[in-house]
Amino acid sequence: MRHLITWLAVLSFAAVLAACATAPAPEKPATAARHTPVILIPGVLGSRLTRGVGGAEAWPGSTRKLLTSRYSELALRVDPETLEPLDDGLVASGLFDAAAGQDFYGRIVRELSESSGYQIATPGERMERPKSRLYLFPYDWRQDNVITAGKLDRFIEQIRRDYGDPALRVDVIAHSMGGLVVRYYERYGTADVLGGNTFNVTGAGAAKLRRRVVLLGTPSQGTVNAVHSFLNGYRVALSRLPTEGVALMPALYQLFPHPLVDWVVDINGQALRRDLFDVRTWRQYQWSIFNPGVRRRVQRQAALWPKQAVLERWFEKQLGRSRRFVLALMVPTGEVGLIDPLLLGGDCIPTPRRLVIEHLEGNALARLRPEQIARPLPGVDYDLLMYEAGDGSVTKSSLLARQRLEPEMPPHEQEPVEPGRSMLLCEPHDELTGNRDFLEAMQDYLSAPET
Repeated sequence: MRHLITWLAVLSFAAVLAACATAPAPEKPATAARHTPVILIPGVLGSRLTRGVGGAEAWPGSTRKLLTSRYSELALRVDPETLEPLDDGLVASGLFDAAAGQDFYGRIVRELSESSGYQIATPGERMERPKSRLYLFPYDWRQDNVITAGKLDRFIEQIRRDYGDPALRVDVIAHSMGGLVVRYYERYGTADVLGGNTFNVTGAGAAKLRRRVVLLGTPSQGTVNAVHSFLNGYRVALSRLPTEGVALMPALYQLFPHPLVDWVVDINGQALRRDLFDVRTWRQYQWSIFNPGVRRRVQRQAALWPKQAVLERWFEKQLGRSRRFVLALMVPTGEVGLIDPLLLGGDCIPTPRRLVIEHLEGNALARLRPEQIARPLPGVDYDLLMYEAGDGSVTKSSLLARQRLEPEMPPHEQEPVEPGRSMLLCEPHDELTGNRDFLEAMQDYLSAPET
C-alpha cells in the first residue's frame, strides 16, 4: 500500500530513479534496499520441531496428531538443582507454514518469492552475486526468548560471512512472539539482562538491522490470552497442551501483560491490584500447577513431569524472569536510537483484555469470558469490560504500544505511534500473514529506500 511510504521517501525514490537515467553509478540506494537480506521470524508454534536433524517430527507431526494429541512430549524437562531446562533433543527444523487447509507463513514466502523476486537462501551458502534473498528463521518457541535472541544474532553473523560483509544489515519480518524476540535483540543484542533489575539498553542488535522491521500481530504489552493458557491449557487444534506442560515453556511466561496493564477486575468492574508475576497470586487463586487437580495429575504421571516441589520453584523463577523481560522492553532508551518498526495487526475482533474474579461460596473463581459469570451484576457491561478490539489474541493497544510505559499514565495514553507506521486490518491473529493489504504494504515498505 503506497500510503505507507512517506512523501519524503517517495521523493527520495524518485530522485534515485532520475539519477539512474543520467549517471551510471555502481550502487543505488533502491538497489541496495532490494538486495538487503530479509529474515522471516515466526511466532509461537510457528516452527517445526523434530528429534534431531532429520528425525521424527514432534511438532506438528501428522494431521491426525495435530487434531488429537495432547503433545505432552513438548514440555521441557528441568534440572532439579539448577532449574535450567534440559536438552530433550528437539530442534527447530523449518517453518510450520500450513496445515489442514490453513496457511500460516506459506503466503508470505510465496509473495516475496514470486512477486518481489526474493530467493530463499540458507545460512552457510556463499553469496556470489547481489540478489534479493529471503532467510527463514525457525527456532524452538518453547525456550526463553533471550536464548532465541542469541540464536538470531548467530544467524545474522553467518549471513554476514556468506555475503563477505561484516557490516551487513538485514531486514526483518516478525510475527507475534517473534516480534518480541526482535525487540529484545535490538535493545540488548545477545546480553541476558534478566538476572537483575538494571536494564542498560545498548542497541547492540539494532546496529545489525537496517531500518526496515515489520512487526505483525506482536503483543508489545503482552496478552491476556497467555494467562488463559496457563489456567486452561494451550489450545492446539481440537485438543489442549495441559497446563503443567504450558508451565514448562519459558517463552509463554514472557507473553504475560505488562505489570502496568490492568488485567484483572472484580465482579463490579473495579481493577484489582494483583501482581501476575508474584507466585503468591497463583497460590492464592490455586491457578495452574497450584490447582489441586493439576497437582494430582502431576503426581500420577510422575514419569512425565518434575516433582511438584521442583515444578513450583521453576514456576517462581520463570515468573521473575518474565517480569524483567516485559520491563526490559519498555525502559527508557536514553541516547540509544531504536528502529521505528512498521506495526500491522487486527482491530475488529473482540480480544481478551481482562479476567473477572467472581466470589461464589467462599471461592474466588477466574472468569475468562462473560458467559462464565454465574451472577452478573445489572448495569455492568462485561463484554466491554473483558474485551477490546484486536485480532482475537493481541489487542490493538498492545500491538501499538511504543518503547516505554510510564507509571503515572494509563497504557492506552502512552507515546502515540508515528503516522504511517501502523496498519490495522480485520483479520484473526493466525490469518494476518495472508492478508492481501498486509502483503502489499510489506513489499512497499521493504523496497522503499531509507530516509
